[in-house]
Amino acid sequence: MEDSSILSKIMLNLRSTSKYYTGYPKDLGPSRVIHFTSEREFVQLLHQGYPVVVAFTIKCNLTKHLDKVLEESAAEFYPHVKFMRVECPKYPGFCITRQKKEYPFVEVFHSPEQAANQGKVADPNITKYAVKVLTFKHDLSAYGFREFFKRQGIRSSDPK
Repeated sequence: MEDSSILSKIMLNLRSTSKYYTGYPKDLGPSRVIHFTSEREFVQLLHQGYPVVVAFTIKCNLTKHLDKVLEESAAEFYPHVKFMRVECPKYPGFCITRQKKEYPFVEVFHSPEQAANQGKVADPNITKYAVKVLTFKHDLSAYGFREFFKRQGIRSSDPK
């Protein structure tokens, strides 16, 4: 009887301290995924200088899995990488500009020089900016995002 309580304590300690424990449910805290509302908000997010992972979604079973992955990844990479979800039926104009036919898909918008150079002002009302768009073709998991950022040379966490 006492052995089972010791084993329970060991498992609780392991779950609370292990970085890679994959048991559910996970307490991720408040949602860090930003929901797309306008292109202006998106551009302001890009001007912060952080990579922005954008999931272009429609209602389907894969989107439910993608939402869980986005929540977990956003919690892990906050504040160095921003995660945004675009519901394409609500904002078709923004999604159509990506010229993709299969949904959902994920793209990473990143501009390393964006933080230093806030755009070239040609006219006071127009700001030009350059953003590198990377198509995400890795495993849809926090691990997949971690490997993607490592291969692209994107800083996704504090240096240790």
